[in-house]
Amino acid sequence: MDIAKRFPENPLLKPQSLAASTVKLQVICLLNPAAFTYQSKTYLLVRVAESVAPQAGKLFIPVRMANDLLEVMELKLDDPDLINTDARIINYKGLDYLTTISYLRLFSSEDGVSFRPETLQLHGMGALERYGIEDCRVSKIDDTYYLTYTAVSENGVAVSLRTTKNWQQFEHLGVIFPPHNKDVAIFEEKINGKFYALHRPTSKEIGGNYIWLAESLNGSHWGNHQCVLKSRPHYWDSARVGAGAAPIKTSQGWFAVYHGANHQHRYCLGAVLLDLKNPAQVLARTEEPIMEPLENYEISGFFGSVVFTNGHLVNGDELTIYYGAADEFICGAKFSITEIMEQLKWG
Repeated sequence: MDIAKRFPENPLLKPQSLAASTVKLQVICLLNPAAFTYQSKTYLLVRVAESVAPQAGKLFIPVRMANDLLEVMELKLDDPDLINTDARIINYKGLDYLTTISYLRLFSSEDGVSFRPETLQLHGMGALERYGIEDCRVSKIDDTYYLTYTAVSENGVAVSLRTTKNWQQFEHLGVIFPPHNKDVAIFEEKINGKFYALHRPTSKEIGGNYIWLAESLNGSHWGNHQCVLKSRPHYWDSARVGAGAAPIKTSQGWFAVYHGANHQHRYCLGAVLLDLKNPAQVLARTEEPIMEPLENYEISGFFGSVVFTNGHLVNGDELTIYYGAADEFICGAKFSITEIMEQLKWG
């Protein structure tokens, strides 16, 4: 049951309202923002996907060179070595490439609804982020912000970490989960002196796209991996599941919003409750989605029928979720945590 109270101002951000990072490119879509507060303002760290303007008979693939400068590959659409059946990814001579290159851009707001772009841009660094960086989650522990994001290269899809205390200087710690992995959300409180994080390794054969739990002594080297949440046949989350933003501590357990998709690539949101002392133990889970793509801006876009979140803010019982809609727009919705908890099925 969809219980989201969508912002009437949705979409909050559109590709047309943002200038590209360079004159060589154009903004194709805005996706999946992290959300946090800093110095009394609301901030979104938005994934911006850019590409070269299309030309008849040609396809352009932007990547970053070894010295982090932009490079554009030009291909002919009738090239027999080109497999071009997906708007998001192509295969050329046996290698996969993204049709866009993503980076992270900061937006700020006084009211949580009207956002304006800041100057901060975070781009891929080094060979393991050559195809761009995507879908950041921001967790704050003590005075440090931990930025976990998808890092894409010819070696696969991994997860990298950067940290900051002031949103001006950043420490780049590199890949913390090797391919194929994504959707890393670090808990905003240590448990028994250890960092914990949800992550999503992918198996193309045995297993599936499930949510796992890992622990760490320092926040950058992770181990003791355990599978905690699987996709469910014949449900709305039958094909894959992945973590949203950092789990929220409640008196009943760690409450986490996650995304799920079926085999038709329809993305919805659900919720799960994990044990406070042992978050590998699932206490309860929603059977129906708490949010599903219903509005036109969620159904029609770069990749339709998608609501996807990796950023939220908590104010008492009010949960404000910022989400990507149809892989093109940035939107917002409010929930009651109590109301979501009432949807959970225990056991």
